Amino acid sequence: MSSLTGGFTLPGEAGHEDLSLELARRWGADAIRDSDGTSLSPALLDQGMVVYSTVCPIRGHNDFLNAHPHTLQQTFLCTRPHTFVGETLDIVLLEDFFAGQFKVNAGEDSRAYWQVMDRTSNVLLSQDAWEYMEDEGLVRVKQVKPWHSYTVSFLAYRVWEEISMYNHTTNGWQAEHLMPLDPIWPEARAYLVEWLKTWLEKHPHTSIVRFTSLFYNFVWIWAAEERRRILFTDWASYDFTVSPLMLNRFREKTGYAMSAEDFVNKGLYNSTHRVAGQKKIAWMNFVQEQVLDIGRELVSLVHKAGKKAYVFYDDSWVGLEPNSPRFQEYGFDGLIKCVFSGFEARLCANARVPLHELRLHPYLFPVGLGGSPTFSPGGHPEKDARQYWVRIRRALLVEGVQRLGLGGYLSLTRDYPEFVQYMDELLAEFRQLKALHSAGKPALNQTRVAVLHTWGSLRAWTLSGHFHENERQVLMHVVEALSGFPMDVRFIGFDDLSAGALDDVDVLLIAGEAGSAWSGGELWTDEAVETVTAWVYGGGAVLGIKEPSAVPGFNTTLRLAQVLGVDIDEGRYASHGAWQYHSACPAFLEANGASLPEHQGVWLTSKNADVLLEKDGLPVMIEHAFGQGKSIYLSGFKDTPPNARLLYKILLYLGGETSPDFIAQDDAVDCAWFPDSKTIVLANSGEMPLTGSVPVLGTKVPYQLEPYQIKFMKL
Repeated sequence: MSSLTGGFTLPGEAGHEDLSLELARRWGADAIRDSDGTSLSPALLDQGMVVYSTVCPIRGHNDFLNAHPHTLQQTFLCTRPHTFVGETLDIVLLEDFFAGQFKVNAGEDSRAYWQVMDRTSNVLLSQDAWEYMEDEGLVRVKQVKPWHSYTVSFLAYRVWEEISMYNHTTNGWQAEHLMPLDPIWPEARAYLVEWLKTWLEKHPHTSIVRFTSLFYNFVWIWAAEERRRILFTDWASYDFTVSPLMLNRFREKTGYAMSAEDFVNKGLYNSTHRVAGQKKIAWMNFVQEQVLDIGRELVSLVHKAGKKAYVFYDDSWVGLEPNSPRFQEYGFDGLIKCVFSGFEARLCANARVPLHELRLHPYLFPVGLGGSPTFSPGGHPEKDARQYWVRIRRALLVEGVQRLGLGGYLSLTRDYPEFVQYMDELLAEFRQLKALHSAGKPALNQTRVAVLHTWGSLRAWTLSGHFHENERQVLMHVVEALSGFPMDVRFIGFDDLSAGALDDVDVLLIAGEAGSAWSGGELWTDEAVETVTAWVYGGGAVLGIKEPSAVPGFNTTLRLAQVLGVDIDEGRYASHGAWQYHSACPAFLEANGASLPEHQGVWLTSKNADVLLEKDGLPVMIEHAFGQGKSIYLSGFKDTPPNARLLYKILLYLGGETSPDFIAQDDAVDCAWFPDSKTIVLANSGEMPLTGSVPVLGTKVPYQLEPYQIKFMKL
């Protein structure tokens, strides 16, 4: 039994009342919720707990959609390239897509937006160069060139809402396939408003309406071939917000005529990892206005019914944008975020809303997101829970939230007593952390860090999805490591540079692959280069990782090469002599067990560039003095405890802190000092017992920690 109670939302399940009430008491739940596929019986509703009820505004309306099929949600799809090798070129539109997900929209208003492209020449064909054969579901391209490749971009209805589709295909659900409603249509919006009014009247026990989420899901395009089930997915993409009505309204308001190619981008689509152009930004802003307009009306209905409104920051969240300055206009009373990692906990805590709740993993389903077993034979949900919690816990040392919760089928826990036991421990740890945060914030190091990328504060503490979906992106590893550092970390965009965003910053961090939204790409204009260069020369500090500020077409690959003292050689230096160097690292930055990924093209450009660390004969950490400021360049970064500790030390070193508090002797130990409670918290995220000490306020505090243990000590 947890020593404290409250702050926890239990997924109840009708038909399993005894288990639900037993675990509610054991885990100290003060709220109970239904989940996708479960319901709450009167015996559970009458227990005095706060009742969460889930609503998904855009699914569960099949009768209305069958009567009004034009109000189905849509998207642009692009066929794979087809090469003309014979007498005719017929392209079957849905050949490569999952048949259950899409249906061609061949209506007149839709066909006006279709495009056939010669991808070999990158030329748009005229409307009379092709025809649609509706009975066969194909486009016949009539004006073709031998050996050229062609694609068709077209609008398609999404006839199976993606979360419903995932749950059915992954967990073997046999229920009706749910379709997604698009509230941009006036008749759909009117229906949705009346539906919610009726729903509220029928749920008198509900205290909190849990919107899951609002209207438009992140893009998730499935393929016909199971060997490559996912063609394209992006947690922050706006591809599923398209319809002829939305396109026409956008053109009327902005003067921009969006085309299919603006969305499909040569068949690559427009992921969040790409630098967005002016038209995409305008489209996003327009969609956000529409979502806010409709969402605000639904939230007001909830409040008029005397209930609170929370929103789940996953699934159909696109356009919601909790980091947007307008998010508070919805009037939400709380935000819930499903979490696997530390940065997701910071993402939730960062939102400007009264209450923050983390929905933990593993979800109470037979299998997890990757298809591996959890609450099924071969699964070890207690190990999964620990793996996720130790990451999340790092972040909660720095920034607190008010609640935790689970979701799914509670009955699945019956055969997993180890999971039930571990939840006892997890909740006890959380409640002690929550109590400390309630008493006062933890102390931070003096160094202030700004992470610069294309999206700035709009994508604070995130890139485009969960950690396991973005492991190839170096900045995701950096952000995950940052989530547990006791320091001021903020996210800024390129527009912020000219607005003085560096005036109260000690270290500017730039990490990413060349051409990505995270490295900056073409946003590294002369003005941006001048601003950062002048700031460092005057005493600022930059940490660049992998290919920061890489832009083709200049005398160096990295536009900040003169500041960083390094460039990325893509062949331009083949006939040039290289600087000789010897590797020497300051004692404070000794790498211990850190291992940074090497980059074959790292090229020193300055005699003032000092190699601090090398790997296999390649420099992987370089310091460079520039005016009164300095920089450090890392050839790459992967989040491990030793690497995270090295990153932490580098940021403190660049910020002028070479003898800081809160750095434990062991890399796997994170530290937080809560001065109002006079309590130090030490958390071991590793599987080995550790003994050491940590400096706090000039005192060496000893510790002995078991694997994964957290300790709370009064000083």
